[in-house]
Amino acid sequence: MLQIQGFVFNFASENTYVLYNENKKAWLFDPGNRNEEETEALETFIRQKELTVEKILLTHAHIDHVLGLQWAFDTYQVPVTMHQEDKEVLDMFQVSGMRFGLQVNHIDVEIDYVNEGDELDFDGEKFKIYHVPGHSPGSVVYHNENQNFMISGDVLFEGSIGRTDLFKGNYEQLIDGIKTKLLILDDDTQVFSGHGNSTTIGFEKEHNPFLK
Repeated sequence: MLQIQGFVFNFASENTYVLYNENKKAWLFDPGNRNEEETEALETFIRQKELTVEKILLTHAHIDHVLGLQWAFDTYQVPVTMHQEDKEVLDMFQVSGMRFGLQVNHIDVEIDYVNEGDELDFDGEKFKIYHVPGHSPGSVVYHNENQNFMISGDVLFEGSIGRTDLFKGNYEQLIDGIKTKLLILDDDTQVFSGHGNSTTIGFEKEHNPFLK
């Protein structure tokens, strides 16, 4: 049985997730830890649960989702899973930092690229990959059909969607991707977003003003 633990990090109140199971295997999604206190909270949870981090996964590479990426890669020494279309965004990390008044170093990590239709295996649990660009060019959603949940990054929020006025953003593309790839899923599918509360596909179909 998979369990998920969320952490709210950095100036953007970004959701970092640790996904783990009874065999103490773990995946780390969107490490946004910015300072020592945040890093210690994440590291302490992983250590106290005696977890082995087997993958670091990005829903996308905007700065608030990767502030702890170099630390995570250096600490756990496992490749970073992401979509190739967001490599350009990741390479803009230092420039993005300057825009927020942050001095950050270039990120240098080993990357495993995923594409639409790929499937990842977590100790027997399958995760489907949906490429849903529009918020960023390489935004992906990780969907576990067996336990009926997804980690959506900034594609879909409770009552909202990811902003589309950033680098290579596209509103029509994002809406089309959500409607054709996510809203067709079971209404009870739980959505763990990149910011804010979790939600469900059914709730968003009924109440999200952007998806009417």
